[in-house]
Amino acid sequence: MIPRIKTLRAMDNFLLAVEFEDGRKVIYDVKEDIDTLPTFRALKEVYGLFNQVQLDSSRTCVYWNDEIDLASDSIYEYGVVA
Repeated sequence: MIPRIKTLRAMDNFLLAVEFEDGRKVIYDVKEDIDTLPTFRALKEVYGLFNQVQLDSSRTCVYWNDEIDLASDSIYEYGVVA
């Protein structure tokens, strides 16, 4: 089952604070994605873009624009439990 996100908050230093519907809370570090995925570089290069993170209507994906998104299962698996 794909984990659904309950709350999402952008933090300093390209971190996301995420709480899932099952109660799990994690901090996900987007810096590695920025360093390895060319489309994610805009999060560092475009002033204020990172803070515009949004949750899709299914609550299974976060996104910044049409090219930059992140699946909830990746956040769930690789986020550090808060």
